[in-house]
Amino acid sequence: MTEAGVEFAKVSYAPASDRLVLREVSLRLEPGTTTALLGRSGSGKTTLMRMVNGLAMPSSGTVRVCGCTTAEWDALELRRKIGYVIQETGLFPHWTVARNAGMALELAGKPSVARVDEVLALAGLDLGLKERYPWQLSGGQRQRVGLARALAADPGILLMDEPFGALDPMTRAEMQDMLLGLLKQVRKTVLLVTHDLNEALYLASRVVFLEDGVVVADLAAGEVLGCEDERVRRYVAAVRR
Repeated sequence: MTEAGVEFAKVSYAPASDRLVLREVSLRLEPGTTTALLGRSGSGKTTLMRMVNGLAMPSSGTVRVCGCTTAEWDALELRRKIGYVIQETGLFPHWTVARNAGMALELAGKPSVARVDEVLALAGLDLGLKERYPWQLSGGQRQRVGLARALAADPGILLMDEPFGALDPMTRAEMQDMLLGLLKQVRKTVLLVTHDLNEALYLASRVVFLEDGVVVADLAAGEVLGCEDERVRRYVAAVRR
């Protein structure tokens, strides 16, 4: 696979209604970097993320993944090359931890016990739990399984949509530490959607602020707290009351 970069070129998106959810968004995610999308609910963050794996297609403009537009990719092939982590994990309750983690490998006809063990360990899960079922795990453990599943096929791109939003503060901090260490070991292009400014600054090297479907700021993480843009200052002030 070519370098796992992502590029949004003047991307707009309007559902069946006339309301524009995204308005001419242009961004480039360099391979191996972590970018956080911040903004209030309804700003277009998740819609923009879903365009990377073709779950939403632009009304105008183009999204390029690994050098090809999402319209050129076979949808199934594209999604198999992208890891996707969501808040509620989406694990199958009747499958064991090991089978959930290896789902992408199983679907591709390439099951591998060794690879499943590798990614479960990489996500910090005790391998003694791999024959349990999701309902027998804590929220943090289930999220580790979801992360392991996203990594199993060794995708170049990792999409994370509020992955730790449902966790208590202590578990969330532990998961953030684990993820930061993991990303230093594996070179992935990561797009993280979060409402948590501290999480974005901790995990990402770049923070993009969306407001009403428009990019209002695109900053290095170290520049956010000192940014003079009023829209960024309002967001920071709301978080740090």
